[in-house]
Amino acid sequence: MARGEFAARSLEDNRKKWQWKDPYYKRKKKGLTKKYDLLEGSPQARGIVIEKRGVTAKQPNSGIRKCVRVQLTKNGKQLTALAPYDGAIKYIDEHDEVIVEGIGGAKGGPKGDLWGVKYRVTHVNGQCLEMLRSGKKEKVKR
Repeated sequence: MARGEFAARSLEDNRKKWQWKDPYYKRKKKGLTKKYDLLEGSPQARGIVIEKRGVTAKQPNSGIRKCVRVQLTKNGKQLTALAPYDGAIKYIDEHDEVIVEGIGGAKGGPKGDLWGVKYRVTHVNGQCLEMLRSGKKEKVKR
C-alpha cells in the first residue's frame, strides 16, 4: 500500500489524529455537552422540603434570597430552590411537598445574582404558590 504524503491512507490517519484538536469534536466525544440536570430532562419535579435557607446574592448586589433545600422524590437528589416573590417563604414549611421548575437561566444555569440556585418553587402541597400569596387560596394541612 502507498504511504505517500497525499495517499488516501495517510490523509485518513491524519484526519483521525487531528480531529481531537477541534474543541467541538472533543466536547461531543467526551459527552461534555450534556449538562448535569437534576430533573433528568423533565420540566418539573416533585420533592420534599428539607430545610429553609437564605442565600446571599453575588456582588455588587446585597441581600439574602429566601430559598429552600428540596429532596426530589424521583431520584432522591437534593437541590436548592428559590421561593420567588415577596413573602412566599412564609407559606413553605419543612416536610411540605413542593413542585420545582427550572429558573430560566442561560443554558440551564443560575439566573441573576444567585450562586448555584437553578430552580424555583411553583406549588406547595398541591396549591399554587401565587394563589397562596395573593390570599385566594389557603394552604392544605397534611
